[in-house]
Amino acid sequence: MDRAAFACSTVFFHDYSSASHGAVCLPQGHVDYIEKVESFSYSDFFRDYLIPNHPCVFSAKFTEGWGSRRNWVTRDGKPNFDYLLQHFGKAVVPVANCDVKEYNSNPKEQIPLKEYISYWKEYIKKNYHSPRGCLYLKDWHLYRAFPEQDVYTTPIYFTSDWLNEYWDAIGLDDYRFVYMGPKGSWTPFHADVFRSYSWSANICGKKKWLLYPPRQEEYLRDRHGNLPFDVTAPGLQDSSIYPRYAQSCPPVEIIQEAGEVVFIPSGWYHQVYNLEDTISINHNWVNGCNVAIMWSFLQDELAAVQREISEWRDTMEDWHLQCQVIMKSCTGINYKEFYNFLKVIAENRISVLNHVLDEEASAKNPHRAATSALGMLHAVFDLKRTVQVLTSLNANEDFKKLNPKSLTPPPEAFLHHLKAAIDTALL
Repeated sequence: MDRAAFACSTVFFHDYSSASHGAVCLPQGHVDYIEKVESFSYSDFFRDYLIPNHPCVFSAKFTEGWGSRRNWVTRDGKPNFDYLLQHFGKAVVPVANCDVKEYNSNPKEQIPLKEYISYWKEYIKKNYHSPRGCLYLKDWHLYRAFPEQDVYTTPIYFTSDWLNEYWDAIGLDDYRFVYMGPKGSWTPFHADVFRSYSWSANICGKKKWLLYPPRQEEYLRDRHGNLPFDVTAPGLQDSSIYPRYAQSCPPVEIIQEAGEVVFIPSGWYHQVYNLEDTISINHNWVNGCNVAIMWSFLQDELAAVQREISEWRDTMEDWHLQCQVIMKSCTGINYKEFYNFLKVIAENRISVLNHVLDEEASAKNPHRAATSALGMLHAVFDLKRTVQVLTSLNANEDFKKLNPKSLTPPPEAFLHHLKAAIDTALL
């Protein structure tokens, strides 16, 4: 049996629990470096990084065919401002001010890309100083705005992407971003949306990553329970303010060069610096390996909302519904939409198992085509993980208060359908 077949037969059907995502300090902060494309399979990545929830770095060989690496970069490795202006100059982009703290992030404004590039050029000329501060273009949905552009191709390791599969299906949003910023721009301490995985590819420039495994962030909270804005701030050494800081592991540090791709595991808090003028492509993504972590995060978020408005519980007739509304405004999703999210993914997997994916369907739904390319065992794995989370959702008391029987199809009937599909596939 070859290595890939062995991985599929042992990995996809092993009963991995959420405990496999527990926090440990990686030995001496070690992060694996994946050098060769031809010797690293999807099954290798699944077994060695997705399931154990460990970070890794892919070499620049994995991105060398991308259009952005050819066109967005000058011969001396700098951002190609002329090309960007010619192709995207009229776009309006979100820009954060790294020099200003607003709550626990940086304030953002929307400006034309041509204005931002003009600022960036001037910022470089003035030795990286400006009265406007250090501005960082962040979370630009370039893929959605310019789908016809030859920018990049998602590596196969990241194609089982439930977040973008779902949001593409409903046509409202996506979690694909471009970041552009001068030397010195940075992103404060955070964990990614829904505690998702993320991958980040440097088109040009260099980044420094500081990573903390899940639950290490608990040692970094101040005496009020708040997480730090900047984990490098000297104030964290003050035990009267940060009483558990001395118990924390040192962060895992990664220096990411041009062309390289960093895989950030689910729930790992991190802080990121641009050491040079840098452009990167970033995706957030969830799949069968970490959807249970997403579900746990949503339960924690709802509990936090319920605590915040608990004083109105007995006086507000639709208190539970209001909690769901507030939760969605804070996180982008509520329990009913999470059910719909699971339903869309599961229906796509059943289509793969039923072999209904023809060439026309592949063109219309590249996510489903990608799942089909990963094989039947992967589709069954996704369905089994969906059943596990959906069973927990259906038993959840807060979900029960939302009249789940009114959903189409009702969760009980849908669970029966999924289990039958799995049994049929395994015959």
